[in-house]
Amino acid sequence: MMKALNLVLSATLILVFSLSFGELNQVAFAATMPEIQKRGYLTVAVKDNLRPLGFRDENGSLQGLEVDLARKLAADLLGKADAVKFKPVLNGDRLPSVFNHQVDLAIAQITATESRSRIVSFSVPYYYDGAAVVTKNTKIKNFEDLKQRKIGVLNHSSTISYIKYFIPNADLVGVNSYSQGKEQIENNQVDGFAGDISVLSGWVQENSEYRILSTKLSTQPLSVTMPKGLQYDDLRRNVNEAIARYTVTGWLKERCKYWGLE
Repeated sequence: MMKALNLVLSATLILVFSLSFGELNQVAFAATMPEIQKRGYLTVAVKDNLRPLGFRDENGSLQGLEVDLARKLAADLLGKADAVKFKPVLNGDRLPSVFNHQVDLAIAQITATESRSRIVSFSVPYYYDGAAVVTKNTKIKNFEDLKQRKIGVLNHSSTISYIKYFIPNADLVGVNSYSQGKEQIENNQVDGFAGDISVLSGWVQENSEYRILSTKLSTQPLSVTMPKGLQYDDLRRNVNEAIARYTVTGWLKERCKYWGLE
């Protein structure tokens, strides 16, 4: 029964992605490794509003850990760090952009999960993200201090279950976006906000009043997302081998430290 349900869910995901990207799918950019080498550049989906993973600086240029990773892969796979064309995407377009072959890769804060792996392929992790609590209340040092206090969290987020487990007596306040959650902290409507560490780190970098509590609520791997299919085996192997090297040589650790993601 469960197997049949999983098959139905997978089919539904595929149908939704196909329909939502039907118009855009008229022009496909995804290519095999030989085609990419002949073409001379990678097309990569990234975030452009998510400091410090992918964002635009004061000059409008893309910056961040994931942008650095895309350029590093271009340098290793094609010999030039600038041999990459970026495609900024919304959260809901990250997987469809790969599934519908709009890009070669997506490096856009995508968590590798079993359900997602049915429709796309994932590289080895380049960063372990997770959920944590950020606050600007100097009296809050740990989870114990959050008992009976208000904690903002994204509606329908998986983080909700972790908060209920670790801080069962907290008063959860649902919001529809990170920006709304940040406004609630600023206006002292909540004592803290629970969300992805990669996002909360950007808040800390922009405002020294913010602190992320040291204990994590969860840990999830972020991976480069690639198309499924035997024709993409060379691309996937090259990307995986490259990320493994970046881990062993310490390049990823250095970049994470640089962007405040230790």
